Amino acid sequence: MSKSSRFGLLHDRDFGRLFAATALGQLGDRMIFLTLPLVAIAALHVDEFEVGLLTAMTAAGSLLVGLPAGAWVERMRKRSVMISTDLARALALLTIPMAWWAGLLTIWWLYAVALVHGVLTVFFDVAYVSYLPHLVGRGNLMEGNSKLSAIRSVTSIGGPTIAGPLVGLVGAPATLLASSAGMAMSGLLAITIRKHEQKPETSEHPQLGREIKEGLKFVAKHPALRAITLGDAMFNLFLVMYQTMLLVFLEREMGLQPFGIGLILSGMGCGALLGALSATRVAKWVGQGPVIWLASLVTCPLTVLMPLARTGWSVYAAAIGLAALSLGGVVRVVAQSSFQQALTPDRLLGRMSATARFVSWGGIPFGGFLGGASGSAFGATVTLWIGAAGMTLSALPNFLSPLRTMRTLPAEGAHEFAR
Repeated sequence: MSKSSRFGLLHDRDFGRLFAATALGQLGDRMIFLTLPLVAIAALHVDEFEVGLLTAMTAAGSLLVGLPAGAWVERMRKRSVMISTDLARALALLTIPMAWWAGLLTIWWLYAVALVHGVLTVFFDVAYVSYLPHLVGRGNLMEGNSKLSAIRSVTSIGGPTIAGPLVGLVGAPATLLASSAGMAMSGLLAITIRKHEQKPETSEHPQLGREIKEGLKFVAKHPALRAITLGDAMFNLFLVMYQTMLLVFLEREMGLQPFGIGLILSGMGCGALLGALSATRVAKWVGQGPVIWLASLVTCPLTVLMPLARTGWSVYAAAIGLAALSLGGVVRVVAQSSFQQALTPDRLLGRMSATARFVSWGGIPFGGFLGGASGSAFGATVTLWIGAAGMTLSALPNFLSPLRTMRTLPAEGAHEFAR
């Protein structure tokens, strides 16, 4: 793929379309991050435990279909999976404002939509990770991941910034119309990508259990992939505990309106954008292995600034810690995603992604449940302290692995193991 243009991969028309589709889909998704809990908190007036349970339902799809999703996606064209799941997610989100206007919306309706949306997102993400090496080639993975992370970071700024005023103007349920539209446009734009995959070859008698086991074995037996997955599992568990009570803390204890909450979340997006723009440079400077654990160790402790904040300007100053968390998170994810994709042969990409997601995202429903339970028992402030401590400790699995000193990727060794 030619990179003669100063825009690099963006000079390629198909990657540019994927880039634009990612922008639209992620914009809708980041609006959901703020809006869906606010529907429960502000429109339905539920308690802290029910907010935590809603977060758990959003991520429960990883537990329900996380492992078989990889094997199923590998039997299909990845682009087709991305298109169909985008359109289906848009339709599911559309039911919330429709139910609100009809007077039928309940917390159970939100639980159902969150679960369906989460299951579809599992299939989308597995296909997305598997599709990128096919589209850009393995030699361009670092650049491709960095550019896609950059646009995701921009939408992390734009999503809450747009959603906050919209919630104040038309209400949280109606704001989900914009999220649904973003998902739908993302799917329609992906249809225009011209580079088609060959249909994957499948055996006459596919064995789902054997295929799942092979993906599990590949991740479990590779020390670096195993460490990345375990570190992610710890980080996500405590991150979701933190995030579950963050909106409750800002809305009920700090007294912020949706616009103020959106402003703070936009600050997180600014940190994520800076991380995406600097990820490649930082990884080359520090080393692609060390940067994975250093990013968490350096930035996660700063999240304690939020529970230390008081009503007034200090809560906005504490948002610096959230911006640092996003910066470090994106640097880490870009490095480890490129690492995982480069180490994994094409035939195992879907199963590697699904296995890693099942383990690392499997703790998210428990994080939502524990966050809600902790918030009900001890309050939102204490839960933020617990989440900050746990996220910092998530650097340990990667620090205790070969990643501690691994500056380059031993890709050949991984392919020998796969064979």
